[in-house]
Amino acid sequence: MIYDNKIFRSVTNTANGEVSGDTLFHYHQKGQIVWAEYGGGEISKGFLIATVQADDSLDVRYQHVNAAGELMTGRCQSTPEQLPDGRIRLYERWQWTSGDESSGESIVEEVITSI
Repeated sequence: MIYDNKIFRSVTNTANGEVSGDTLFHYHQKGQIVWAEYGGGEISKGFLIATVQADDSLDVRYQHVNAAGELMTGRCQSTPEQLPDGRIRLYERWQWTSGDESSGESIVEEVITSI
């Protein structure tokens, strides 16, 4: 999987998550390192960094400031799927490392942008 210069949007999230369909992730990649800036919805500004694993999954750490001004941090395992139209879908299992340290699941999908 190539994650560089791809934009992702959340399509589902558990109730204890802060990311929504209004949140966009702008991914970049150099070798086995992936990073993204994200924001929108309840997220004022966020960043993530990850390493690509042998199975193309991502081992992610993330941090963001939410609309309430709180700094939130967490970890995530993202498992990719190539969709029939060529886009990437990521199945994510995540856990907060701040706040209540609860866990959840979400799905984000690549957004195709027209030029």
